[in-house]
Amino acid sequence: MENLTVFANLDALKPLADYVIQASGIAGLDKKQTYKLRLAVDEIATNIITYGYEQAGKTGDIIIAADIDEKMLKITLQDTAIFFDPTEKLSSEEQTLNQPLDDRKIGGLGIYLTISGVDEFQYKRMGDRNFNIFIMYR
Repeated sequence: MENLTVFANLDALKPLADYVIQASGIAGLDKKQTYKLRLAVDEIATNIITYGYEQAGKTGDIIIAADIDEKMLKITLQDTAIFFDPTEKLSSEEQTLNQPLDDRKIGGLGIYLTISGVDEFQYKRMGDRNFNIFIMYR
């Protein structure tokens, strides 16, 4: 599939979701896998747009790419927003799960819930670019 570049605002979430659904169909993922992957990409893309660009006073694009082979579908989100490693946030969210319910804040588990739904998640920062990589096995 060809890459898709979208301007990073909340209107970009629909074309990003459509891209994931199309790639999942080509890769032969089932409905449950497709749903989990779309949800994970949506969560990370929303964070990129909201925190990485808008709240940081920046503008830019998100590039989504799909790599498909006989074993897996790999979706990569690439952006030039501020540095944000979701795996660091994931660790703090996992720690929250060990706290008593009365000590937990409401919400704050979005990254944990979505990333735990994909088979693999990787984050890389190269130069001024963030790469969020989602992998689903067939």
